[in-house]
Amino acid sequence: MPGAPGMPAAVLLDMDGTLVDTEGLWWQAVAAVAGSLGRPLGPADLPHVHGRTVEDAAAHLLRTGPAPAGGGRLATVTDRLTSAFADRVRRDLTIMPGAPELLADLAATAIPTALVSASPRSIVELVLPRLGHRFDLVIANEDTARGKPYPDPYLEAARRLGAPPSSCVAIEDSPTGIASATAAGCHVLTASPEAGLPSFAQVRRPFAALRR
Repeated sequence: MPGAPGMPAAVLLDMDGTLVDTEGLWWQAVAAVAGSLGRPLGPADLPHVHGRTVEDAAAHLLRTGPAPAGGGRLATVTDRLTSAFADRVRRDLTIMPGAPELLADLAATAIPTALVSASPRSIVELVLPRLGHRFDLVIANEDTARGKPYPDPYLEAARRLGAPPSSCVAIEDSPTGIASATAAGCHVLTASPEAGLPSFAQVRRPFAALRR
């Protein structure tokens, strides 16, 4: 039962790089737009791209690239990044190892789940049908005033689910997302392309001592 001893009250899952292997697609999209702006992307840009919102990435490109001509460029670059990312997600979407198994286990035990993504809702809606899981809640970039690495997305997910953050497990892959979930007070587990997602046993482990 959700919230029972030995179980988390909710599991909050990042999307890009956690449930689906899209971080490479996101980097390709940002690199393409950056190149069109006359601003090649390099390793030093990684912390400003990996796990960041579209608006953050657009602002970074404009802040560190050639001076933009005209006004309103942030919205324009944001739209171009979203479109370039969506095109790649439609063509090449890979589910992360362990994601189907973990989502099936969570569904079988009726633990509430939330998708907590830094991506725009338009991108999230492209991915959701591929996951085969009914999330109780979806938090996209538009749903909080501040995105990751601020705690707002995870705090909002916990609030809407009626669960204390300290009773939630968050699963993340990027330093930005880990910082967000940690600042919100969640128990944080990590996913990676090499190791895949944590198992259901690992998700339960932080609460094992509470079992009666």
